[in-house]
Amino acid sequence: MEQFSLWQVLVLAVVQGVTEFLPISSDGHLALIEPLIWTSQAARPESMDLTIVLHLGTLGSILVYYRRRIIELLSSDRRVLWPLFVGTVPAVVVVLSSKLLLNDEFERYLKSVFLTGLMLPVSGAALLFASRSGGGERHYRDFRFWDALLIGIAQAAAILPGLSRSGSTITAALLRGATRTSAATFSFLLAIPALAGAGAYEGLKMAKHGATLSASPAHLLAGALVSFVVGLVALALLARVLERSRLHYFGWYCIALGLIVVAFNWPR
Repeated sequence: MEQFSLWQVLVLAVVQGVTEFLPISSDGHLALIEPLIWTSQAARPESMDLTIVLHLGTLGSILVYYRRRIIELLSSDRRVLWPLFVGTVPAVVVVLSSKLLLNDEFERYLKSVFLTGLMLPVSGAALLFASRSGGGERHYRDFRFWDALLIGIAQAAAILPGLSRSGSTITAALLRGATRTSAATFSFLLAIPALAGAGAYEGLKMAKHGATLSASPAHLLAGALVSFVVGLVALALLARVLERSRLHYFGWYCIALGLIVVAFNWPR
């Protein structure tokens, strides 16, 4: 079976690095871009390993960008670990139950272009709403059980391609009265166990079943490094976007892109 070439991996790495943090759905964009850049006549390889590696690259971006916050979590700010745990539980429940009920169909849904098109306008509408709400004055340290649970449910829903994880969780945090900065910080701290857990789960599953890699190890490593670097830039850009209340730009983008994708992929 053919593998993704270096240039294809790097394109996907840039897409992942940008869209993981900007609230426009990384999984949705990967699902849209993959078929467009696969130029071979051979069947496209299963790319879950590539997706996980690129996500781990952006996980590294979070760890570096929020390193001071993480150190605080492990020392003076340990009370925030409880809301983070509560916020992680819904995603774990949804992923495990989906894999149990849908089995191999689960990964097919995650790569569905049509489903991506349907969900992108939902992300867009949420961002428009969040942009108008403006947030409040609460710090993420003040989050209680129900705050964390509702934000966690928003993260769990974003397992669907086209629903932005960062957009969903930031919107939920703003609706719970968080400041824009606190909403973004809690969103990305919440992403750490989600991305690490997904990477570990898929890695163990692939090792157990001896799955074939969709790209060479060197190309996968290059993809992870590129998604890491681009992710750092995207995190800094998102901070500026939130400061200037420009979330609505991404909302209109998601709505427009979703409508185009649905129009071109409507079942006939």
